[in-house]
Amino acid sequence: MPEGPEIRRAADKLEAAVLGKPLTAAWFAFPELKAFEQALVGQKVERIETRGKALLTHFSAGLTLYSHNQLYGVWRVVNTGEMPETTRVLRVKLQTADKAILLYSASDIEMLDADGLAKHPFLLRVGPDVLDLTLSAERVKERLLSTRFHKRQFSGLLLDQAFLAGLGNYLRVEILWAVGLLAQHKAQDLTPEQLDKLSHALLDIPRHSYNTRGNVDENKHHGVIFSFKVFHRAGQKCERCGGIIEKTMLSSRPFYWCPGCQH
Repeated sequence: MPEGPEIRRAADKLEAAVLGKPLTAAWFAFPELKAFEQALVGQKVERIETRGKALLTHFSAGLTLYSHNQLYGVWRVVNTGEMPETTRVLRVKLQTADKAILLYSASDIEMLDADGLAKHPFLLRVGPDVLDLTLSAERVKERLLSTRFHKRQFSGLLLDQAFLAGLGNYLRVEILWAVGLLAQHKAQDLTPEQLDKLSHALLDIPRHSYNTRGNVDENKHHGVIFSFKVFHRAGQKCERCGGIIEKTMLSSRPFYWCPGCQH
C-alpha cells in the first residue's frame, strides 16, 4: 500500500501537469458531479493537497475536489486528446490545453466548498499530514502526550491516520528502528530525550523518504538513494549493532526490528 511519501509524489506529478493552467474541459462519471463540468472550465488548479491517502484538488474559484483512492483508485497524467488503454473505469478527467489528469476506479469523490471542507467527516477524523511542512516536531510531541494518544502502543498508533496522516507500515518500522524503540512502548513511558527523538523522527523519516526515494543517483547501481534499514531485511545484520533483524506480525502487518538495539 502506498504511504504518505508515495502519495505526495503522485500529487506532485499531477501538479506538474496542470497547475496554474486554465481547464479546457472537465468530466465526471457520477451524476451528482455533472453540474460542475461547465463550471470548472476556465478555472485553474491552484494546488493539490494530500491528507493521508486523500487528495484535495483546489480550484481558483474556491471549490475543492475531494478524492480518496481507497484500494483501487489511481491517477494518471496523459497528453490532451490521448486516452490510455486500460480495464479501469474512468471517474474524473481534468483537461488543460496540453495535459489531462485522469482518476480511475475510485468511488469516494466529492466536490466541496469551504464549509464542506470544514465539516467533511474524513478530514475531521484524520490527523495532520507528516509531509505538511508547517507541522513541527513540537506539535507532534504534543499529540504523542495528549490524553487521546499517550497510552497507545506504537504498534497501532503509528498506523492510525487519526494520529498522523501519511504514516504506514514501512515508515512505522523504520521510525522505531531509528529511535531504538520497541513497538510495545507508549509515549507515556518515554524519557524526555526519547520523546524528543521520536517526535523528530516521525517527521524526518517520511520527509527523507519523500525527498530521496526513487531519485536517481548516477553513482549507485540501483539508482535509489533512500534505503531501508530493517524493513524486508529479516535475517540480515543490523547496520547499527550487528544483531540479526527479526520479523513478526503486529496489527496484522509484518513488522521488522533488531533485538540487539531496540529496547
